[in-house]
Amino acid sequence: MRIILREVEISRGSFSLYGTGTFSEGIHLVWGPVGCGKTTLSLVLAELILPQQGELQKEGIGRTGLLMQFPEYQVTSSTVAEEVESWGAPAETILLETGLPDQRDADPLTLSRGELKRLLLTTLLHTDSDLLLLDEPFGGMDCREGGKLMKRISGISSRIVILFSHDHGAVPPIDHLWEIAGGRLIDRGTMPEALTARPSPPPGRSPIPEDGIVPPYDKERDPGRVG
Repeated sequence: MRIILREVEISRGSFSLYGTGTFSEGIHLVWGPVGCGKTTLSLVLAELILPQQGELQKEGIGRTGLLMQFPEYQVTSSTVAEEVESWGAPAETILLETGLPDQRDADPLTLSRGELKRLLLTTLLHTDSDLLLLDEPFGGMDCREGGKLMKRISGISSRIVILFSHDHGAVPPIDHLWEIAGGRLIDRGTMPEALTARPSPPPGRSPIPEDGIVPPYDKERDPGRVG
C-alpha cells in the first residue's frame, strides 16, 4: 500500500508546489511554515485538487479519510450524532470517547473548533480508511485531549497516516519526515536519520528530539512552541 507522486505540480497565481516521492505504510509528517502548501498537498492526495502536471498513483488504497484544517467546511449533518453516523462510525461510542454525550442532538457547528476536531478525528480513526490525511489535526485542542489522540495515532501500523503541521512540537512520534520549502516537497527520510538531513528549525523553535518524541512544553526553554 503506497502513494506515489511523480513530478506533480500545482500552480495558482504566484503560488506553486512541486513534489516527487512515495508515501508507504506508517506515520508521516509533512512539516513547513504557514502558507507553504501543506493544505494544498493534502487536497491533492485526497484527489480533491488535480495537479496541472505530473501523476498521482495510489496502490492498494481503498478508502481515504481527510480531516481538514478547518473542519467546519466538511460538516454535512444537522446534529452531532448524525454527523458521526454519516462517516460510518457508531455515534454513541464516539460521543462517549470524546466526552460529548450531552451534545448528541446539538448542531456540530455550535461546538468549539477543538471539540469539533476531536469529534471528527476520533470518528475518522474508527473508520476503515487505508489512508488518513490529517491537516493540523491538533490545532485548538487542549493538551490532554490532543495527547490522548496522539497516543492512539502512534499505535497505527497498517495504514498510511500523513500529518500536515507547521508545529513539529504538536505531533505523535513519526516514522518519516517530509518538508515543504521553497515550493518543493522534500523527502527528509525515515526517523531518526531524517534529523540529520534537515536544516536547523526557524528561530525560536526547538529541533525534533533524536528519538522523535517531543518532551513536555517548557515556556522558558522553548518560547516559540505552541503548548
